[in-house]
Amino acid sequence: MDQDFWQARWRDNRIGFHEAAPNSLLAQHFTRLGLQAGQSVFVPLCGKALDLDWLVGKGLRVTGVEFNQGAVEEVFARQGLAPQVAKTGALTRYQAGTLTLYAGDFFALTEEHIAPVDAVYDRAALVAVKPEDRRAYAAHLNRIAGTAKQLLIGFDYDQSLMQGPPFSVPGETVQALYQDTHAITLIEERAADGRIGERCNALEQAWLLAPKG
Repeated sequence: MDQDFWQARWRDNRIGFHEAAPNSLLAQHFTRLGLQAGQSVFVPLCGKALDLDWLVGKGLRVTGVEFNQGAVEEVFARQGLAPQVAKTGALTRYQAGTLTLYAGDFFALTEEHIAPVDAVYDRAALVAVKPEDRRAYAAHLNRIAGTAKQLLIGFDYDQSLMQGPPFSVPGETVQALYQDTHAITLIEERAADGRIGERCNALEQAWLLAPKG
């Protein structure tokens, strides 16, 4: 993934992917993950999403990773938390209470950084990954998260109408990436709102990925 590209997006405040409220598909379908207070959820490429606050509010242990250090620090400031900060390899770990966020490259994460993982919540990660990097992303996620159950939110639209990110990730792509490890169910599909809905009549889709075996 192109770290310079994303750092520039944050620096220039071109962060249309940041939502002003927790994602409504997360709220509607959270129970499908079967999580209870005290269990853990991993949020890849988490940005400064309010989804993090919402998940912490459910009593979960929340771990995320984000390129931009300022975004990570803003999450803790927003929650009134003073995190402990430590370098761990190429990453910087911020931890307070049940929230742990890593500033740095997703591919630098290991299983030891985030284990155990009871579920993965991917709202803006897979759609941000360049198509040529998707297989590496999905394989690394499965490796470090132990093919945990996943709530995946993405978009399906005519890619010729708009240059990603967010990229179009149609159902056949989700299947190709995860069908060997997960049973895949489309649990909701709706017209996307915001700029992406205005520009290309996109569909926003919520997928439940249940580990096989």
